[in-house]
Amino acid sequence: MASSDEKPGLMPGQEDGTIPGKAMTVGHQMVDKGAQLMQSLKPINHMSQQFNTFALYSHDMSRKIETHHFVSRLNEAFARIEYIISEKIFQALPPDEQKLWHSHTFEIKEGLWINPRVPGLIENSELQTFAKSYGKFWCTWQVDRGDKLPLGAPSLMMAPQAENTVSKELVKKRDEKYQISSDTLISSRSNIEPPEILNSFADHWKISGKGFAIDVLETDINTIAPFP
Repeated sequence: MASSDEKPGLMPGQEDGTIPGKAMTVGHQMVDKGAQLMQSLKPINHMSQQFNTFALYSHDMSRKIETHHFVSRLNEAFARIEYIISEKIFQALPPDEQKLWHSHTFEIKEGLWINPRVPGLIENSELQTFAKSYGKFWCTWQVDRGDKLPLGAPSLMMAPQAENTVSKELVKKRDEKYQISSDTLISSRSNIEPPEILNSFADHWKISGKGFAIDVLETDINTIAPFP
C-alpha cells in the first residue's frame, strides 16, 4: 500500500456519491450540544485564521487541488493540516528533512494564497511573514480522485511554483466563489519581499524531477520494553 497507488476500486458510499455511514440522529445532536457546553475544545478554539490556496501531489503533479486550512499559532511556527515554520527554523533542519518541505513565496506573490474575507491591508501584513516561511503538508484524504473515505497512505503535497502552477480555470472558479481577482492580488502584493536566498533543498522536485511517496509496510511489533 502506497500513497502513489492507483485509484482504489469501488468503496462503500461511492455509488451514490455520499460518505458511508448513517445520518445524524437527534440523540447524536444532543450529545454534541452537551459536549460543547461541558468541554473546553481548546485546540479548536485556538484556531484563529483560515487560508485558502492550492496544492499538488508530490508523486503526481498533474493533480492539483484547492485546499482550506484552519490555523493555530505555536510559538515561532504555524500549525494547520500543513505545518509551517519560519525561515530560521527551516535553515536548521538537516538537508534530507528540508527536501520534504516547500516554499510559499510563489503562491503568495501570484495571488493563489488568500485569507478569505480579510481586508487586504491586514492580509498583506500577515503574508509578509508567510512569504518567508516553509511548509510540510500531508494529505490523508484524496477527495479529488473520488475517495469517500481516507484511504491508503498519506500523500506529501507541494505548493505551486512557476515550473508547475495551477490552471487558470481552477483559479477562476476559486476567485468567483470568493468574489476576488487574483490579478488584482498580484498587483497589491508587489511589495511583499521574498527570502533573500531561497533554500535549494525546499521544492526539491524542481531540481531532482522526482517526488516522494509513502509505502506502508507490515513489521514485527516490539513487545519488550527497553531497559530503563
